[in-house]
Amino acid sequence: MNTERLDFLREMINTPSPSGYEERIQTVFHKRVETSVNRFFKDVHGNACGILNPESAFRVMLAGHCDEIGLMVNYITEQGFIHFRSIGGIDAQLTPGQRVIIHAARGPVLGVIGKRPIHLIEEKERLKVVKIEEQWIDIGGCDRQEVMRLVSVGDPITFAAGFEPLNGTRVVGRGFDDRAGTFVVAEALLSINRAALRCAVYGVSTVQEEIGLRGAKTSAFAIDPHLGIAIDVTFASDCPDVDKRKVGEIALGKGPVLGRGPNINRRLFERMIQVAEKHGIPYQVQAEPRATGTDANAIQVNKGGVVTALVGIPNRYMHTPSEVVDLEDLDNTINLLARILESIDGQEDWTP
Repeated sequence: MNTERLDFLREMINTPSPSGYEERIQTVFHKRVETSVNRFFKDVHGNACGILNPESAFRVMLAGHCDEIGLMVNYITEQGFIHFRSIGGIDAQLTPGQRVIIHAARGPVLGVIGKRPIHLIEEKERLKVVKIEEQWIDIGGCDRQEVMRLVSVGDPITFAAGFEPLNGTRVVGRGFDDRAGTFVVAEALLSINRAALRCAVYGVSTVQEEIGLRGAKTSAFAIDPHLGIAIDVTFASDCPDVDKRKVGEIALGKGPVLGRGPNINRRLFERMIQVAEKHGIPYQVQAEPRATGTDANAIQVNKGGVVTALVGIPNRYMHTPSEVVDLEDLDNTINLLARILESIDGQEDWTP
């Protein structure tokens, strides 16, 4: 991955974007694509979209959701401890002891999630998961009044973890689910050969996927695409204790993952395979036997129905503060999407 692209990825991962609070990351997305697209807009829901070749009658929508899971200030005790609720799917086993950042009106506030220490827990209770409501955030305040001068009920919270390189082409960060997808959308817009493009491309950084695919629903309704491709992370099974019998055989570094099943148009899936093989792009296939929990689900059933595909980026340790992906998978996903878009002339019969 080249330096400019890597710097953009680092900025994406280090920018907080819990569901409903995506303004900052949409600014990063806008800055990256604004000089390379014909039009750019942001809607009242918060979705951001860069458009190429808008005069074409055949509309293709790329969607990667920019929101991440997080927490929210819920209640402040008289002693100054902060109780919180989850934004999206938070694993309560992982939260105790984590350092967090509360994104308050006056600026970021560092805190730590506390619970009773193991020494004070009865042996029979040690195997139980401590419920979210039984944990709290300590920002070092002495009482409620002091804490409320710094934070307010409803302030979003993210884990205090950022982008770091691992060995080789592997990297770790908070929220690759799915800022990696938004990153791919932006870079695909930059990578398309404009001279070869015969369709209109709407590259959308969607919001609020983690709480119900909400941004994809509203943006797909507004754009009314003929064809849509969602880009999201998917479970890698090349690490201990992930059952390939349930997940399939998905590995980091072996290319983008093409979903196959009822949420994916068969003819578009076949086109993606053809393009990948023509250009020597590695790929993997994952079975998706029902409606997926991704933006592809919302796009496919928009209005009278949309020709839809799902492209996954292998991801280890999803919904933790330390998700791991491979940079080569990101590069190959960008390349595949750009070449697919160049192959579409708008005259295809996508009817299965």
